[in-house]
This record gives sequence, structure tokens and C-alpha cells, in this order.
Amino acid sequence: ARLEMTDDMLKTMGVEIQTAGPAIVKSTLKLPGEIVFNPDRIVQVVPRLPGVVAEVNFEPGQMVKKGDVLAVIESQMLADLHSQYMAAQKRLSLARTVYQREKQLWEEKISAKQDYLAAELVLNEAQIAVDLAAEKLKALGVRPEPGLPAKELTRYEVRAPISGLIITRTVALGAALKEDITIFTVADMSTVWTAVTVYPKDLSIVRVGQKALVKATAFDVEGEGVVTYITTLIGGQTRTATARVILDNKDGRWHPGMFVNIELVS
Repeated sequence: ARLEMTDDMLKTMGVEIQTAGPAIVKSTLKLPGEIVFNPDRIVQVVPRLPGVVAEVNFEPGQMVKKGDVLAVIESQMLADLHSQYMAAQKRLSLARTVYQREKQLWEEKISAKQDYLAAELVLNEAQIAVDLAAEKLKALGVRPEPGLPAKELTRYEVRAPISGLIITRTVALGAALKEDITIFTVADMSTVWTAVTVYPKDLSIVRVGQKALVKATAFDVEGEGVVTYITTLIGGQTRTATARVILDNKDGRWHPGMFVNIELVS
């Protein structure tokens, strides 16, 4: 049966008739994923000097700020570097005194010019020695200071190179360390990555530059990002590819290990 309705009847029922036109139809693809550390912002902390651990101030899971003292090492090598710097300072002071005296004697025509030039050469060499000794200390992040107390000569502070989360700690009080061993690992948490599982049937849909909405499965947390990378190989066991979405995490709401769902608009 066919029912005809007049314009008055349509108006009374609140029905509107409009002309169909072109429109964009959006299809949403939902995929699982996991929050992981940004590997580009993970720093291995090494002491750079051999010695014995005197203090350990932080543990894994704690947040640190750039410059915080992670540990203190008693290092004989540092004491040697301080001693070299202070000895060079004393030689420089003596050379400067001799130079000024020889310069005055030469100007007063009491001594030969070669004595003055020899004193000038010794002064320049003493200045170079001081600069070199100072640079060795600065390279370790130590400020060159003449006249340090004896107990400070061996004290070397290992400081956090970046602000972030301590992931690992492999150092303990009293341990003897070599200069190239990793004692802390610190991760910058201002950004995190989302590792998105992409199934073979969806590879043609996912593309770099695509906007993604990320939602945590167990928490009321969500954020937006962009697909920045897609693996070209399918995993041997899982038969899936992985896409990467970078998320801003300055407020600290994303934690590595969180399972998430990702919505991609195609």
C-alpha cells in the first residue's frame, strides 16, 4: 500500500524533506596497542671516572630533574686531576712573578732581552698547562677550583643528564666502579610512543600522517597523535606489523606498559 502525505501533514509531524548531496563518509579503524618508552629519549648514565660508591640517592621508578645528584663516587683519579690543576696554578703564579720582574729589569736595561723573552715563554707554557688541567676537569662536569679541602678532592658527583624517570639502577653503596659501566638509565617522559598492532588486512588503510585517537583500556585517559612510522615487515610469529604514534606526555598521564585502543580515521 502507498500512503501519500500532504505538506501540512509533514509539517505537523515535524518531518523535513531535503535534497541529497555529496558528503565525506569517514570509516574508523580500531586497533590494539601499548604505550612504550621513546627510545630516542633514553639516556645511559656512566660515571666517567673509576672509584668507590659513597652515596646513592635515587631508585628505579623515581622522577629526577636535570642536574640532580644521582650518586657520589670517591675517585682517586679525580684527586689526581685536582692536584694537577692546583700545581699548574702555582707554577703559573710563580712564572707570572718572574716574568714581571724580568720585564721590569729589561725595561730598566739591567738585564738582557733574552732573559725577558725566556720568562715570557715560561709564563705562556704555564698558562697552557693551567688551561689544559682545567679542561680535563670541565670535561667531567667538575668546576676547577684552587684550594679545595682535602676531603673534596676525591668527591665526584654523578648528575642526571636529563629530567625523567629512572628505569634501572645497577649501583650499590661500596661498589667499585669502572668509568664506562652504566649505573643508571633515565627516560625522558615528556613524550611516549604508542606501538600499534596492525593486522595484514589493515595495512592498506594505515598510513603515515594519519590522525589517531588513543584511549587507555583500564583508565579514563585519551589523547591524540599522528602515525609517524609503519614497519614494512610482518612479524614472524604474530604475523602483524607495528605502527608508531607519538603522544605528548608533559602531564605524565601516559605510563609505559599501559594497554590502549587506537582509532584511526580512514
